[in-house]
Amino acid sequence: MNPQIDEYLANGCGRCPLGGTPQCKVHNWEPELEKLREILLECGLTEELKWKIPCYTFQHHNILVMAAFNDYCSISFFKGSLLQDPHNLLVRPGENSQAARLFKFTDVKDVIKLEPVIKEYIFEAIEVEKAGLKVDFKQKDELKLPDELLVKMDQMPDLKMAFESLTPGRQRGYVLFFTAPKQSKTRTTRIEKCIPDILVGKGLYD
Repeated sequence: MNPQIDEYLANGCGRCPLGGTPQCKVHNWEPELEKLREILLECGLTEELKWKIPCYTFQHHNILVMAAFNDYCSISFFKGSLLQDPHNLLVRPGENSQAARLFKFTDVKDVIKLEPVIKEYIFEAIEVEKAGLKVDFKQKDELKLPDELLVKMDQMPDLKMAFESLTPGRQRGYVLFFTAPKQSKTRTTRIEKCIPDILVGKGLYD
């Protein structure tokens, strides 16, 4: 058991002002997260803290992350799209998600009831990693860049060069983040805040 995960369960990820307060989302799902953690460790996964949330790995390869949200807590498989999902339990985090799949929980009773199924999915995810299977991601040239980003690239040739030098995953992460708001002004604000990181080759969550 990693003491950093104990800290996460006690105080949250710290990404928002609610971290370390009773209002932190982690406290909404304490029994569920504790039980999930127990199951994950029983499956032989290594417990680490990445991106300020619990990440579970196998032989240094990321298998899944555990997280708390407003309406549910979850485990999210990095290569969930490659899992067979015979029980129809996995969902996409977003409509554009290519690889990750979520297993959502809202009651510790469900976690306990589904423990054998949860382990079944985890062991399959480990086998997927052992086999070296890869998700067939869409190529970066298939990404539709928002107009606001194209305008900024015209104004800043260095930005265009830096963005095109990012890995496909980092590019995709930024595009999904930039295009989420409905208002152009909000999209532009997001882009402007991320420009310094893009210029130094960082991804959205680096």
